[in-house]
Amino acid sequence: MNKFIFLFALILLSCGNPESREQQAEELEETKDSVQAPSQEEIARELQKRGYQTFTYKEGDTSYLMQQYFLVFLKSGPNRNQDSTEAAELQKRHLEHLSRMYTEGYTSLTGPMGDDGDLRGIVVYNTPTQQEADSLARLDPMVKAGRLEVEVHPWWVAKGGKLQ
Repeated sequence: MNKFIFLFALILLSCGNPESREQQAEELEETKDSVQAPSQEEIARELQKRGYQTFTYKEGDTSYLMQQYFLVFLKSGPNRNQDSTEAAELQKRHLEHLSRMYTEGYTSLTGPMGDDGDLRGIVVYNTPTQQEADSLARLDPMVKAGRLEVEVHPWWVAKGGKLQ
């Protein structure tokens, strides 16, 4: 009998009061709403701690946190004489490399050019240093094969900005 009473009490306690669950859900929502986004100063400190270059720019009532990124221009390289099978395999590995760079958080934007000029594409690297962006860009199989070459430039962008 004692086991039955114990089990019954345990079941009652585990079910809880539905009103209590609603109240807990409301409190959780209030907690979520009250969580503050990090300030620009906190974001800047964290970025600087990780080696990124930043500065604050104020225009009127608006303050912008600027961060240095690196534009990597992918240009036609000196060795573009691969046969179609080899070129297709290099392209596949090139796209895998770019996908990995994005997945691992090293790049923010990537895309080919819309014409057939010497400039073949642009990649925006989100790394602390130009040397790191350059090193990662040179790991690209197309660059290693000489089909593409890289040119890296520092580029300042406001945090939170977006393409329209």
